[in-house]
Amino acid sequence: MSELRSILRNHMKEKLAAKGVVASMTVRFARSIEIAAIAKTAGFDTLYVDLEHNTLSIDTCCQICISAQQIGITPLVRVPANTPEYICRVLDGGAMGVITPHVRSAAEARAIVELVKFPPLGHRSAGGALSHYQYRNFPMAETNAAMNDATSLVVMMETVAALENVEEIIATEGVDMLLIGSNDLCGEMGITGQYDHPRLKDAFTRSIEAARKVGKHVGIGGLAARDDLMTQFVRMGARYVSTGTDLSFLIAACGQRARFVQEMKV
Repeated sequence: MSELRSILRNHMKEKLAAKGVVASMTVRFARSIEIAAIAKTAGFDTLYVDLEHNTLSIDTCCQICISAQQIGITPLVRVPANTPEYICRVLDGGAMGVITPHVRSAAEARAIVELVKFPPLGHRSAGGALSHYQYRNFPMAETNAAMNDATSLVVMMETVAALENVEEIIATEGVDMLLIGSNDLCGEMGITGQYDHPRLKDAFTRSIEAARKVGKHVGIGGLAARDDLMTQFVRMGARYVSTGTDLSFLIAACGQRARFVQEMKV
């Protein structure tokens, strides 16, 4: 392994390559870099900062990403829109991958690859020395190739159109993973909140089979309250689990301790 590649490691990709199951935490509440170390200590493989569903600034997001890089937990960012002003800035700012919402076709996936990957795979612009490789200088060709390998592109499958095109989307060169957004997908299918509905299981089955054929991966989203379904879909072949948000974990732990005192017999 070259010096650059030994520095520039995506631990999530390494675990997937070893056929492991990746545990992910979503960051929506925390506004400081400590959340990266908390996630690492808790045992998560990766975290993703959710810019789609909160008001975190890009600056705060990227500080969390850099902190995660330095301790060996892979930082991803879910962007609010699949546009250069979000994707390119968070990648240059410290993210080791992006989660892109509402991708409906292979053409849309290919357009995102253009933003995420450096030439020859895409057209990402060179931004100078980056935190990913400790702001050091390496030959451009070596850097581009290593960054392409280390940068994850996770596209969300959360619409009926995406499900209909899932085979073409996951086969798109440069796409690494398909993350199924169970909440939005169920809503799109007219079965809002019905996570036991056979149509959701069918969507996972079809997506996992499509990913397996091209040597890629499927992730589980939106089922943090359903350990039984997450377990079922992992056993079917999903390899990334979005376990919940920092806010939900805090509320659950606080509630448990408050109930302990309230129910205490004196």
